[in-house]
Amino acid sequence: MQTTRVQNEPPDRRFAVDTTFVLFFLALELGLSMTEFCVANIISLLTLAAFVTVPYLLPAVGEKPAFAGWAFGRTLIALFGVALGFAFKQSLGGVLPEAFRFLPMTLLILSSMMSCYMQLFSMMRFRLVK
Repeated sequence: MQTTRVQNEPPDRRFAVDTTFVLFFLALELGLSMTEFCVANIISLLTLAAFVTVPYLLPAVGEKPAFAGWAFGRTLIALFGVALGFAFKQSLGGVLPEAFRFLPMTLLILSSMMSCYMQLFSMMRFRLVK
């Protein structure tokens, strides 16, 4: 008779941290571009909603946290990013130079490149067989 040992691993605290940065800068860019209700903003909102939920499906090393709490935290980050982007837009031209308008998109591109690299590295990394 063989017994199996179940180890209760705590949820991985670093789960999807790289995509959280992309989510924040995407929300910042959305808040910056929010002027009126148009089709482009609807598409941006759908993309933001996808970035809130879809990274949960990425492969993880440890146990994933509960989806409801995880998605709620990411929703709060997205809402904070949109509010900060809207405030950032209001400060352009007065407090900040107009050239800073491109900073959120630049940071979004850099964070998405790093996130892509980290996800590909984690999927292609060799794992030793026990």
